[in-house]
Amino acid sequence: MRSFLASRRQSQPGIHPALQSFADECRGVIWRLLAYMGALAFLVIIAISLFESIDLEPIAEPAARSISGASWSAAGRSPPAFAVSHFESAGKTEAYEVFRHPDGGRRDVLRWSMADRPVAELELYRPGLEAARAGPSADDVAGRMDPGGFREIAGEGIVDSKFGPVALFGFADRLGDSQRCLGFMKNLAAANLQVSGWSCQGDGLPARRAAIACTFNRLVLLAARNEPRLAELFAHAELKRGDCVSGAALSASSADWVSGAQNPSLRGSL
Repeated sequence: MRSFLASRRQSQPGIHPALQSFADECRGVIWRLLAYMGALAFLVIIAISLFESIDLEPIAEPAARSISGASWSAAGRSPPAFAVSHFESAGKTEAYEVFRHPDGGRRDVLRWSMADRPVAELELYRPGLEAARAGPSADDVAGRMDPGGFREIAGEGIVDSKFGPVALFGFADRLGDSQRCLGFMKNLAAANLQVSGWSCQGDGLPARRAAIACTFNRLVLLAARNEPRLAELFAHAELKRGDCVSGAALSASSADWVSGAQNPSLRGSL
């Protein structure tokens, strides 16, 4: 470098040596800055590569009571696939959660609460390869409702809906029959869909039975995606959709098999 600078000075005899030395210093500073910037850019590239390799997905919170097994995880980015239209939500808050299983299963869970107390839940389960049985048991539904109580389960007959008859069962607790809630299960094998849940809505068993039937009748499909059988099921069911019974109409029809406390003889075949 010194020989190079000396040759430069000899080739430029008209430049004062002090100015030539200053120019050489400036060139040296520029080269050092370029070297530093190159090294800094290299470090930035390495840092970005390491940052992108880190999984920044939020850690799934512990699964809710409705999901058993460590393999189920919350899928916060999955859009809702179902909804209950015109749900009687006065004073109630609604929550929608989606859970997925690595083997393909998906659970859509709708919950309604009043004053921080759950009053109803609806779970729609589309089994994948993880499914080891036909559907949830009554004990499973009871555990989702209240793990500390509601263990004595008794059949409460059926209610009719646009999806056909829905099996009901009651939860007997220390409060007695006047506070009994109702669970329900419906297996729609043609569309690989299992519907279950519970409801404490309404005063008395007729009102609670009618509330469950109304929930089924108002259940709608938002997105079928690549499941044509599911879309066909809801399209055909919508043609059979009935009206919801409540208030005075419920009292007048309390003897009907849809809303009555017990099941009279059915009119027609199932």
